[in-house]
Amino acid sequence: MPHTLLLPTAQGTLAPYTLRGNTPARPAPGMAFNRIAYSAAHVVADPLATVDPWLTAAIDWDTTIAYRRHLWSLGLGVAEAMDTAQRGMGLDWPTSLELIRRSLDAAKDFTAQGGTALVASGCGTDHLDIDAVKTVDDVIRGYEEQMEAIEKLGGKLIVMASRALARVAKSPADYERVYDRVLSQAKQPVVLHWLGDMFDPALAGYWGTKDVDAAMDTALGIIAAHPDKVDGIKISLLDKDKEIAMRRRLAPGVRMYTGDDFNYAELIAGDGFGSELFHGQSDALLGIFDAIAPAASAALGALAAGNTERFHALLGPTVPLSRHIFQAPTRFYKTGVVFMAWLNGHQSHFSMVGGQQSTRSITHFAELFRLADAADLLEQPDLATRRMKTLLALHGIDA
Repeated sequence: MPHTLLLPTAQGTLAPYTLRGNTPARPAPGMAFNRIAYSAAHVVADPLATVDPWLTAAIDWDTTIAYRRHLWSLGLGVAEAMDTAQRGMGLDWPTSLELIRRSLDAAKDFTAQGGTALVASGCGTDHLDIDAVKTVDDVIRGYEEQMEAIEKLGGKLIVMASRALARVAKSPADYERVYDRVLSQAKQPVVLHWLGDMFDPALAGYWGTKDVDAAMDTALGIIAAHPDKVDGIKISLLDKDKEIAMRRRLAPGVRMYTGDDFNYAELIAGDGFGSELFHGQSDALLGIFDAIAPAASAALGALAAGNTERFHALLGPTVPLSRHIFQAPTRFYKTGVVFMAWLNGHQSHFSMVGGQQSTRSITHFAELFRLADAADLLEQPDLATRRMKTLLALHGIDA
């Protein structure tokens, strides 16, 4: 029997909603992808820890790592200790390094059991006291410290955008100097990360200018100077035209990892531009893949099988949900990602590092619930309905 519950609306009223109740599509067993697809993965807070959650990160390690195993089982890689894991919004560097260590250990175990477990880990400068950072040499030192720690564990690097660099850099030349030092020392090709200021206002003017096209020129110049040290670049600007323009100018062999949580379906499918494969399609490194993992996996399997129509049929309905989760203020998207994990039974509670479960309203969660159901993303509709009713009750709504 279909589930019906009362959900709040944007008009401040309550309206009945009846679930479709369809569960997610699943990929065919053993399906190989023809795109590299990383899911930036969230962390699961420990709700029983005796800490001040606004000040101290307490992680449920077993459940956090279990979710990474879930992503690997669907053929997705894990982008570890990124902004989706609340890096810079509750997750400090010592805890991030422990997360990376545990994830890499789990990946080795998963691989030993016959699976495939890609991991790339966020390397930044967030351990520095930003008020004490005065020069780009301080930023270089910060990057080097995290590089050394991650590479010592055998990890592949995602070189994250640096708030400290954005603060002290005076020109594009400062960015060129920092990235030249970082890339020159990398032990294996890295993924660069260009995170737009809609995700982190402290990164406004990254690459030395607020002119996006000029910033792109600087980033492309850095890549062209070190093509053997750059696996790819993830850009998170939520502007498909900018991504396509940059993708077409990348050095041969360098991948564009889409970070566009608004337009990922068409960017991954690609436009077939040019003779260089990576100029005409994007790979993926997406926070939304955490929330839509089964659909993303099934869609990527369809794409690899040459069934572009089914790829769009599976992934297209997830886009409205993603746009809702990532709506402004975009930096609070992590709350929607964790909410989806709770609805789908991947964790027993809806609490977050830094108390971030409070960053969205009950009307936001209600619309997220509707959109998740419309996209066939509720893995256990009965459980999701019960948990939605629990949240509604906490907000004074008898559903």
